[in-house]
Amino acid sequence: MKLSMLKLPAPAKLNAFLHVVGRRPDGYHTLESLFVPIDRCDRISLEVRGDGAIVRSKGPDSIVPEEDLVVRAARLLQRRCASSLGVAIEVDKRLPMGGGLGGGSSDAATVLLGLNRLWRLGLSRRILMEIALELGADVPFFVFGEPAFVEGAGEKLSAVSFPTTWFIVICPPANVSTASVFSAPELTRNSESVTITVFSEGYGRNDLYAVAAARFPEIVRYRDALARGALHPEARMTGSGGCVFAAFDSEAVAQRTLLSMPRDINGFVARSLIRHPLWSFA
Repeated sequence: MKLSMLKLPAPAKLNAFLHVVGRRPDGYHTLESLFVPIDRCDRISLEVRGDGAIVRSKGPDSIVPEEDLVVRAARLLQRRCASSLGVAIEVDKRLPMGGGLGGGSSDAATVLLGLNRLWRLGLSRRILMEIALELGADVPFFVFGEPAFVEGAGEKLSAVSFPTTWFIVICPPANVSTASVFSAPELTRNSESVTITVFSEGYGRNDLYAVAAARFPEIVRYRDALARGALHPEARMTGSGGCVFAAFDSEAVAQRTLLSMPRDINGFVARSLIRHPLWSFA
């Protein structure tokens, strides 16, 4: 019996560190970062259409369907595979937009993985990652599906061992534009390249923090509140912001610490993932 509908998770990620090491002639920045998937997710529903149409039947009002990465991902895959099938896509956003958690990229990767199964394409993970790179620098990571040391513009990924870790993630009321942070003239782009392959807890920094924090002071307040409340000086921003996080050894300690945060600070507790929930889809 053929599948005609799937309801799927699209997990967030955290950047344990993020270094900007250069800039390519085409304008893309070259990065080195440790990406960690976590179990906080958007939800994506896919329903096969026989007429070849690709429609977003539900999604965030702030994004025009034609510009949504989920629609672009489905259309790109359809073209690449010359598929006559279409899909109706529903996006239930549970991750903050402009938070540095990779929600849009993860949604796109889940569409690629889900349609690989629904349309019975049988594409390998490598091929799906090549397609994913055309959609954005973070999308291949979510297809890759494991904690990874990421290099270049997001195209070079190496699996790393990452212990099961609980995180508090708190989300300032700031929708940070990734493009504006990377284009900032004050952004330093010359961090030294990593020369090790085993990263200790608290290694590195986020080179984008100073730029994002200067534009959104709430990021500083949230980070400082988390660092104080968690007695955790290594609380740091993920991605281009503005969410900030700190790591804990147990869920209980993380939950207690979150409850101790000022009442106007919103966040959640999440666990690191060893593998993407849709690992078997490629």
